[in-house]
Amino acid sequence: MELNELTNKTASGEDLLLMEASSAADALASPDVASHDKKEFLIQLSAKGESPDEVAGLANRFRELARNPGLDAWKDKAIDVCGTGGDKQGTFNISTTVTFILASAGVPIFKHGNKSITSKCGSANLLEALGVNITADDATLNKAMEALGFCFMFAQSFHPAFKEIMPVRKALAEEGKHSVFNLLGPMINPGAPAYQLIGVYSPKVMDVMANALTKMGLKAGFVAHCDLGTDGGMDEFSVAGLNITRGIGALSDADDQWMVEDFGLHSGSLADLQGGDVEENLKIFSKLLAGEAPKALEDSVVLNAAAAFRIIGRYGSIKDGIPEARELLLGGDVRTKVEQTRDFYSSL
Repeated sequence: MELNELTNKTASGEDLLLMEASSAADALASPDVASHDKKEFLIQLSAKGESPDEVAGLANRFRELARNPGLDAWKDKAIDVCGTGGDKQGTFNISTTVTFILASAGVPIFKHGNKSITSKCGSANLLEALGVNITADDATLNKAMEALGFCFMFAQSFHPAFKEIMPVRKALAEEGKHSVFNLLGPMINPGAPAYQLIGVYSPKVMDVMANALTKMGLKAGFVAHCDLGTDGGMDEFSVAGLNITRGIGALSDADDQWMVEDFGLHSGSLADLQGGDVEENLKIFSKLLAGEAPKALEDSVVLNAAAAFRIIGRYGSIKDGIPEARELLLGGDVRTKVEQTRDFYSSL
């Protein structure tokens, strides 16, 4: 079907089939389809409300169109920890810190991310400052997995199809409109890890993302959001509010709301989770490793790491994984992993 036909179908309130959503992805990525037609499709899809099949169909196809890094040797045990962004909270790079905790624990990590869009310091910004070559070729990514247990895939380098969509996304953003692309970023990791912890900017999109990721064949995962009350929300778990969970795959029964006191932690201030530019976040990162960061930030980091441990089955509950996550963060293992990372990339 032509994109205009798919637009008309969504405008009438009908959901697209999985294969129709896949066809829409091809049209969105095509230079031969007019920008105004792409924009109208995205507007109508958002107005209707994206279904799990639509999100899964788009995500699967965009991942197929991505550069394949050839990481098949690790993908069945690998996890990605990332968020959609867009929560406008300006918090520190919690998921990037979690990456180093998990790698220190021997968990394979396929980190997929970008430079700052809605914050002053995105995952790529911080990792680059810590010595990672964010535009490494596929051979280097494989070597990084062997030597470090994690690699970073810079989204811009892996999704050439998005070049044709960027002007439309920019136009929608300037008009203050969300589109399905606000959801797709964390779902199209080109390494296709079996596990994911995905933070989202709004509780309204949790169910559709969880169902879509289950349809995409993810072994297990959590969709995470922290409700901060009058302060809005965060696209990850934190000690600053009510945490909301939706399970994926083997954890699909997880449909929970909990406060961190349930896990033996203490509630903390959103102000203590704030980040800044790259230089400031490097300082905060160093303080975290030295046990000198605000307790709320330290606890939020170990909470997310423990959630990742639960996803891969290392522990039977999030609470049980907290002590190991904290020991890895504060006991020198993460610091050693960072030093190994710098040495690895500087020696290439």
